[in-house]
Amino acid sequence: MRAVWSFWSPPYLAQTGRSWCKPLHHLLAWGISLTAARRHYPDTVLITDRHGKKLLIDELGLPFTEVSTELERLKDADPEWWTLGKLMAYSMQDRPFVHLDTDVFLWKPLPAELAGAAVFAQCPEFFPRHYRRSCDMENSFSESNAPLPVEWQWAVSRDDAYIREENCGILGGARTDFIRYYAQTAGDLILRPEYARAWSRCSAKSNHALEQFFLAACADFHRHHPDSPWRGVRVRYLFRSWDEACDPSYAARLGFTHLLGDSKSSPAVGKRIEERVKRDDPSYFRRCEKVLRIV
Repeated sequence: MRAVWSFWSPPYLAQTGRSWCKPLHHLLAWGISLTAARRHYPDTVLITDRHGKKLLIDELGLPFTEVSTELERLKDADPEWWTLGKLMAYSMQDRPFVHLDTDVFLWKPLPAELAGAAVFAQCPEFFPRHYRRSCDMENSFSESNAPLPVEWQWAVSRDDAYIREENCGILGGARTDFIRYYAQTAGDLILRPEYARAWSRCSAKSNHALEQFFLAACADFHRHHPDSPWRGVRVRYLFRSWDEACDPSYAARLGFTHLLGDSKSSPAVGKRIEERVKRDDPSYFRRCEKVLRIV
């Protein structure tokens, strides 16, 4: 299985989404994430743009096996859509893989039953149906006569008390054809010009809805559809629930760290990151400091 990371630089430069306590911690985390995962998955891939390659490869010297600047195709896209880089990276995969966020550290390999699954994610997240991050988006699309994908329509039409999203701190699997379909469809919703009017009516960009809710909707719709090529495909999880994912003792037993929520901006977490890299890879620490001085 190959390990994949993506870095679309405009959202980082525009500081959209949750940010690190210091820019230094972001650069250090790249080194920790790659070093930890490549012990188990030596086939490592970075999918980025020209700026990302200059920073992570040319200046920091991170030793990825393969580097693609395919995200340069997104140079004219709105950087508020920070999930676009991940969606494109998912859609490019043609063999079993795991995509890791930069703040995910795999101290141990993934359990074999997970690594061999058709599709897997970090954990399910459940929200009361009356609380949906995508309501504004759905209203805007309806008012603009822009149809949402059939999987989305099916998922929101159900009368379950809760809706599910898939936490994509890690995402991967062997059914890359299904993952490609989901990711390309989600990306098309953002990029295709016929949806521009609908998005202009939205008050906020629904990044989590496009990446996480739509993945769950696609999985559930196709798992039950008698004519779907992905009938029976389901999402497996490293953690059975959000609470389990947030249990540090359980995560430690699995050898997995994900700096969830606002933990990335914690000075205490940042200090531990600095101490680890100073101890384990002092030359990389110095390169990170040098790059930031030049900037």
